[in-house]
Amino acid sequence: MAVENLARVVVLTQACDLAEKKANRVLLAIVHEAAALVEQKVLKNQMIRDNIRRGQVFGWYFLPSSEGPVLMPEAVVDLRDLHTVRLDMLEDLLAQGKGVCRLATPYREHLNQHFAVTYMRIGLPEPYVTEA
Repeated sequence: MAVENLARVVVLTQACDLAEKKANRVLLAIVHEAAALVEQKVLKNQMIRDNIRRGQVFGWYFLPSSEGPVLMPEAVVDLRDLHTVRLDMLEDLLAQGKGVCRLATPYREHLNQHFAVTYMRIGLPEPYVTEA
């Protein structure tokens, strides 16, 4: 008996690359229910409410609850837990009705910016010289 090992994820690959078939693999980040992270003592409720919700914590992105078309509780995207899957595998899951909802603009772009800021680094040849 095959066991499905499904996780809630958010697609990070640009929609235009998917639509124009410019990508054959899709970058995903795991989405956790906020209450479960608090229960497991991974995060504190106050950190989610104050810092993560405001976008002040690199690697975590807050998603509010949604009432429709599918009920979704408050969640946190873990941008440090990234995976890739084949595009055809994602398309098969969507065909089976596994796609749940979309992140509306400008929140979609805000998530992409948070992802970029989490991973971007500008390497300097050496630190600035200080007088102190």
